[in-house]
Formats: sequence, C-alpha cells, structure tokens
Amino acid sequence: MPVATPSALPPTILPAAPCGQQLCSTRLCSTLLSSAPGRPPPPCPPPSPLLPLSPLTDHSLEGVGTPGLDTPHRGPRAQLIGRSHGRTQDPGALSSIQAMGIKTALPAAELGLYSLVLSGALAYAGRGLFEASQDGAHRKAFRESVRPGWEYIGRKMDVADFEWVMWFTSFRNVIIFALSGHVLFAKLCTMVAPQLRSWMYAVYGALAVVGTMGPWYLLLLLGHCVGLYVVSLFGQPWLCLGVGLASLASFKLDPLISWQSGFVTGTFDLQEVLFHGGCGFTVLRCTSFALESCAHPDRRYSLADLLKYNFYLPFFFFGPIMTFDRFHAQVSQVEPVRPEGELWRIRAQAGLSVVAILAVDVFFHFFYILTIPSDLKFVNRLPDSALAGLAYSNLVYDWVKAAVLFGVVNTVARLDHLDPPQPPKCITALYVFAETHFDRGINDWLCKYVYNYIGGEHSAVIPELGATIATFAITTLWLGPCDVVYLWSCLNCFGLNFELWVQKLAELEPLSQIETSLSEQMSRRVRAVFGAMNFWAIIMYNLVSLNSPEFTDLVAQRLLLSGFPQTTLAILFVTYCGVQLVKERERTLALEEEQKQDKEKLE
Repeated sequence: MPVATPSALPPTILPAAPCGQQLCSTRLCSTLLSSAPGRPPPPCPPPSPLLPLSPLTDHSLEGVGTPGLDTPHRGPRAQLIGRSHGRTQDPGALSSIQAMGIKTALPAAELGLYSLVLSGALAYAGRGLFEASQDGAHRKAFRESVRPGWEYIGRKMDVADFEWVMWFTSFRNVIIFALSGHVLFAKLCTMVAPQLRSWMYAVYGALAVVGTMGPWYLLLLLGHCVGLYVVSLFGQPWLCLGVGLASLASFKLDPLISWQSGFVTGTFDLQEVLFHGGCGFTVLRCTSFALESCAHPDRRYSLADLLKYNFYLPFFFFGPIMTFDRFHAQVSQVEPVRPEGELWRIRAQAGLSVVAILAVDVFFHFFYILTIPSDLKFVNRLPDSALAGLAYSNLVYDWVKAAVLFGVVNTVARLDHLDPPQPPKCITALYVFAETHFDRGINDWLCKYVYNYIGGEHSAVIPELGATIATFAITTLWLGPCDVVYLWSCLNCFGLNFELWVQKLAELEPLSQIETSLSEQMSRRVRAVFGAMNFWAIIMYNLVSLNSPEFTDLVAQRLLLSGFPQTTLAILFVTYCGVQLVKERERTLALEEEQKQDKEKLE
C-alpha cells in the first residue's frame, strides 16, 4: 500500500480531524496519524493517491517499453509466465506449483477442517466486534465519528472515513455526472468518428478538470507536461526520471507545494484531495511518457500524445496508472473490437462494485472498525479475538475501498476499449510481502522503471536490496515523507528482502535436503506455518500506516506478549488454516491454467 514537511503544511479547507481518524486510502495511510493522549495531534501530510501496501510485485517486465515475458522473482526455479491481452498474469511470489510445494491436493477431510476452523474463528471475532460496537456507540469518544444512520432499526453509522462518506453523499452526483458524460461522448465519438476518440477523451477530460479545479490549475499541469516533454527530447532516461522525481517532490515539499496550491481557485470539500491526486498522477504519467520516448526514439511521440494520455478523465484524479506504451497502443486502435464475453464481464464488474458499496454501508452500521481504534482505553478492554479481528478488518476495509475505487474506474475504461491494470488482490489471499500491493498501476510503474532495472532477475541478495531501497525511497516520496511513512517503508522493505533471505537460506545444505526428504503434504504444512507468521507480519507492518503506531503497538503487545502462548498460538493456527486454503485455491487455479495452455497448444 503518501511531502510536505511535518512542521509547515499548506492550509487545508478539508474538515479538521485529529490525525488518528481514518480518511481513506486515497490519503497516505488511508489513515492519518494518531496522537498519544495528552499531546496535540501531529500535522497531517497532504492527501495522496492510493497507498500500495507494498510497491513491489513478483513479476519482471523486461526493460522499458518492451513487454515480453513476465518472470516471478525468487530464484532460478521461477517459471516464465506469458501475457494475456497485454495484462500481466500475477501468479504470486512463489508462483510455480513446484516452488509452492502444492502439487498434491488437500484431502477432503483436512480441507473441511480448515474451512470450519476459519469460518468459526471469523464468526467469533465478528461477534466480539459487534458487541464492542454496541457497547461503544454511546461513548463520549465516539460522538464525533459515530453519527445517526439507520434510525428505523436503531443503528448509528461509523463516519470516521469522511472521504468515503463524502464520495457517496455530496460528491456522488458529481462523479456520476462526470463519468456518465465521458461514457456518452465516448460512445458517440466511437460510432461517428472512431479515429478521433483519443482527442475526445483529452478534450472532455481537460474541460472536466477546468470545471472542477479552475483554469489556473489546468495551466499548472500543462506546465509540468511541457517541461517533461522537453526533457524527453534529450533522450536520456536518467534525466527524465530525475526531472520527474523533482517535479513530484515539488508537490510534496514546502514552499513549492504551497505556491502551486495557490493556483486552485474556489473552495469545495474534496479540493485538496483532487489537487494532490491530479498532480501526483500527472507527474507519473509524464515521466512514463518521457521514459518510453527515450526507449523508442524512432516512434517520435508528440506533445499531443502526452496530453491525450494525461487527460483521460477516468484515470486522471485517482488512477490507476497505465504506462504510456500500453495506453497509446490501445487508444490508437481505429476500430477496436471487444473480446468475446467482454460486455458480460463489464456488467459483472459494475455489479460487484455496487454490491461492495452496499456491503460497506451495512458494515459501517454494525461494526465501527474505524472509530474503535481511536479510543485505546476501550480497545484495551476488548477480548483478544475481537482485537485480532479489528486489526484484520482494517486491512480488509482498505482493500475493499481500493477495489471499489478501481472497480468503478476500470468499468468505465473497459467501456472505452481499454485494458486497465487489474484490481487489487484480496488481502485474505496474501501471505507474502511480494504481492502485498493495493494499487497495481503504481506497482507496475515502479517495477518497470525502477525495481526491475536495478534488481535484474531478483535472485541476488545485494541487487535485490538496492532495488527495494530505491523503490521504497520513491514510494516514500509519492506518499509524502513523514515519520510514519519512513517507518512503514522500512518495515515493508525489510519484509520483502527477508523473504528472499529465507529462501536463499532454505536453498543451502542441510535445509534443502531436509525439505527434499519431506512429503509434499508435510512440505506444504511447513510452508503454511511460515506463511501464517508472514501474514501477521504484513498486518502489523501495515497497521502502522493504515491506523496508527500506538494501535499497532497495543495489538502486538496483546497478541504476541501478554497473550502468549494461548492467544498467539490460537491466532497462528487460524491463520495457518487460511493459508492452507489459499494455497489450495492457488493450486487449483495453476492446474486450470496449465490445462488451458495445453489445450491451446493442441488446438
């Protein structure tokens, strides 16, 4: 899954809120920092686009602008994974069936036991959270973030995430109007003059930006676009990346950020969020354009190509990022043809987004997962099972939020015959740091232009360490340098490298011989034990940013120290069961993919 300096931030017109309250995953830390009792809240960083829990993934893109085969990193046993419709198939950090040790299916009895334990544990934790929400609904500390909701059944609503509430109240009509207009004009243009559809996207997007943020904001972005276009003419990738990062830093550090924010006229609720979102994504898109221009000097991309790429409205404010080569190739098709079944998949995605929105609304009326962590005294009285469920729910909610945001945007993009980045992988299916990212667009951008360039095949310890440090340094700049971001980056950078160190250690004697002597089922169980511990490391490391360091410290003490050994072992066993189920699902999908590939070869 975040630079203004902590001591001097630009004034904000957003409602004042203590940093401990969650805002959304479009701000650093979907959460802002919590203040310890008795201390004034620390200044909050400016809003930033979606937090990728880890900016790195396991696949490798071969060079700038040359999408070939994707290789899961993690050693020589990795298999080459092909591409489908220009989108990376992301099989996992240990994606080959052999590497995961899951050739053999789980026995039905064992599979049923794991399912029963996991469902029972979730139900028990959910009951504890429900009771805690009922007990805390009338607490004085909850009054600001628990407001009247479904009065006819006597339920109040958790409104701690003001951006989610704002998106589906005052800002809802604006979003629907803007995206509906885009879809309408895109359809008309595709029917009448398909060769001009890319121009229609740019013109409509620019007009929407002017109408929302004012003409001076548009001129500010055009200045950055022109600057990076001029730099791209020199054909030096290092210069393009350096200028791009400097341009990004100008929206994160004072006094430049305060000066540039003055170009926005008027005031409205989401102005600051849109300002930082539009500026940040604009810089990344312009940098991608510049790097692709350096990689393909024979293609002679023009400034018009950059403007059409940058002002595509569905991606403009909130992403995701499509690298320029992919966007340009898809949007330049004069007569785009939809793959078979594409319209059905678009309708299904739209339906899932609506269901997810309704599910979150129900959840907010019965479980106050965003408000409860703000009252540490109340949290400390929760039973261990409810506390573990609360920590887990914070990550699940952030994933759902990202899935809804990208689901809506990607539905519109697919109607425009584009193939956007995949939605985030469900947090319940993640037990390796290499897959823990919510924004696959930024993930692909970082992998393509930084991570893979430095890390190579990602099998050597030193190059991998250098690649992860460089990538997390850029991610820190993207999210907004402050203490919590530094801590988050260091923890996740360590987690990602630690996985490689453990693998290298496991490949040495005598550990490799020990695993070779084990049966496939036993090898799978051993890996699941490590996966369970890794899963909770992912939760703890990312609670730092998704909630607060104080809440993370309390969870760690309760579950790992004061709750040892009963609570610790019980939670690890439940997580172990979940990892086993995830591995079984991965095994099934991998076998289905192999059978599909074999069938295609025969045909």
